[in-house]
Amino acid sequence: MWHDLRTHLELVWGALLAFLIVIVLAPAIGGVARYLRLVDRPHEGGRARPGIPRLGGIALFLGIFVPAVAFLPLGGEMRGILLGAAVATTVGAIDDFRGLAWWQKLAGQVAAASIPTLYGTWVHRFTFPVLGVHELPSVVGVPLTVLGIVAVMNMVNFLDGLDGLAAGVCAISAGSFCLINISLDRWAAAILTAIVFGACVGFLRHNFYPARIFMGDSGALLLGFTLAAVSVQGLLKTAALATLVLPLLVLAVPVLDTSFVIAKRLRSGEPIYTADARHLHHRFVRLGFSQRRAVVYLYAWCGTLALAALATRFAPPHPRGRWDGSNLAVDAAVGVLAVAASVYIVYVLEIVKLANPFIRRREERARTATRKSA
Repeated sequence: MWHDLRTHLELVWGALLAFLIVIVLAPAIGGVARYLRLVDRPHEGGRARPGIPRLGGIALFLGIFVPAVAFLPLGGEMRGILLGAAVATTVGAIDDFRGLAWWQKLAGQVAAASIPTLYGTWVHRFTFPVLGVHELPSVVGVPLTVLGIVAVMNMVNFLDGLDGLAAGVCAISAGSFCLINISLDRWAAAILTAIVFGACVGFLRHNFYPARIFMGDSGALLLGFTLAAVSVQGLLKTAALATLVLPLLVLAVPVLDTSFVIAKRLRSGEPIYTADARHLHHRFVRLGFSQRRAVVYLYAWCGTLALAALATRFAPPHPRGRWDGSNLAVDAAVGVLAVAASVYIVYVLEIVKLANPFIRRREERARTATRKSA
């Protein structure tokens, strides 16, 4: 009992320490970034406010690393995750300082994602529907893990286009992962995600609109790496299909945003690594939403999907082999809420209409006819 109490206190103290470190350090690091002229580059994101420092990822890293060293066991898998987080932050910071070619940045991401696999953090088994649980050899599991971590790193980086958006979504994701890891008795992963949650909330104090500091690539790659690696270490090592679904639900907003943008770029014949303003948050702004309102809408969407993941874990409809009516009602209510929120976002952003080639051709012909008549 004392061990459980101490572990729960470490969750709280870790999150609180991370929060305080980021709150205190972010303004100081912002001042250093301004002195070094490390301010936002307007062509990389849609936020044309070039006086804002973009090195906030350093504050996030210290806010995560210091509590992790204080409260986590530093042997084995956690050591690999923290070392990988340091490499991911370094790669992002170099890009913030001087800029990297896409292939240099990708090589750095792959190097960071490979470090946890050297310490045993990789997908050892996979649960296939109907076929059941199957062990994965290292030649399959390791590359799959590296690919997944790199993908999430870039998803969070793509999402960092409005003040407070990436930090808020990562806070919601980290809080959800923390609760799920607690239920699975994955205490090291739970403490780390609590620390990430505290760091993100602290960063929002300086990053929510109007932002006084941006996280930059150093922060986006750090948060994406940590959330992905801790998902593998804490969730995906449990042989259950639900543990594959839960991270996908919690991270559904960055996953869908990245998938939508990549599809648009491929259809336009553009490189997928080219920065543009086709992200979901940019579409909100073009429709007339303020930055605050667009971010809050995306927070709400992410929150409903996270609730669906939590309901799936904490109120399973078929616990211990028997159907539970109350759990089924909870799951149905949360599921309807998540679907309704998703449909509403699709409707507001007109994603379905723009994805329909027949409607798109008709609109293009109408615009052409308007130009000719003018």
